[in-house]
Amino acid sequence: MGRGAAETEAELIIDAKASLGEGPCWDAENGLLYWVDILGHRVHIYDPATNRDRSIDVGQMVSAVVKRASGGFVIAAKNGLYFLDPQTEELILITDPESGIPGNRFNDGKCDPAGRFWAGTMSMSGGKPAGSLYRLDSDGTLIKMMEGVACSNGLAWSPGRGTMYYIDSPTRQVTAMDYDVSTGRIGNRRAVITLPPGEGVPDGMTTDSEGMLWVAQWGGWKVSRWNPYTGERLETVSVPAAQVTSCAFGGPELNELYITSARTGLSESDLAQQPSAGGVFRWKSKVKGMPAFAYGGQTV
Repeated sequence: MGRGAAETEAELIIDAKASLGEGPCWDAENGLLYWVDILGHRVHIYDPATNRDRSIDVGQMVSAVVKRASGGFVIAAKNGLYFLDPQTEELILITDPESGIPGNRFNDGKCDPAGRFWAGTMSMSGGKPAGSLYRLDSDGTLIKMMEGVACSNGLAWSPGRGTMYYIDSPTRQVTAMDYDVSTGRIGNRRAVITLPPGEGVPDGMTTDSEGMLWVAQWGGWKVSRWNPYTGERLETVSVPAAQVTSCAFGGPELNELYITSARTGLSESDLAQQPSAGGVFRWKSKVKGMPAFAYGGQTV
């Protein structure tokens, strides 16, 4: 599906040509954007003030990066969850819950308002519901929260902290769950948004300060803003790349939407039509986003 004429378009800011760019996370304290190239095995640290994008090769597929309150990062990778020191580039394994399932890898991950790290897995062969969703508590305890997932993807929480949103991409739905911030328990899962046919599948997402959801559409050339209470689409941001993977609010006012994308699987003809695929894009919003949370319990 191509781009609609009435849509506003995001601007390319990092012509990274990432194989599978993902997981943008804004560090408000330091004014930095963290993101990953899953197939490139790299964690990226982008400074908008200098336009410098540093990368760290972690030696395996890496699908999510979050700041750790006590310093450094937590990452979700092919072989488990790790602490990463960005200065020494040292990895320390926290846990590998699926070491006995070599066909799986971790995918999207994000911290909740209490500082717990949620990350899900998926089958690398695609299709089958072999993945699970895990919760890493701040004391290092890992709990399996859901199983039977095909492609664990977008995570977000409502501003009031009573609802958690979750995407299993092949379902083409965004689901909501009752969420208890004090215990991390979830329940009462129900579909709140369904992508129309022909617009790809939902991938990563984020919440704005009004409680609306911004959902990246893999195969859809766009990010859409949705009302999770009515299921209505409110706004569309066109991206000059078909495989839009995720989005996060950043910038000094938290009103700049950073958007990641991918090149993997595209033909030479496809790439000729979308040369900036695999780049990171930015778009100025009229609404502000919610701050990201660090592992261990603080906003970043």
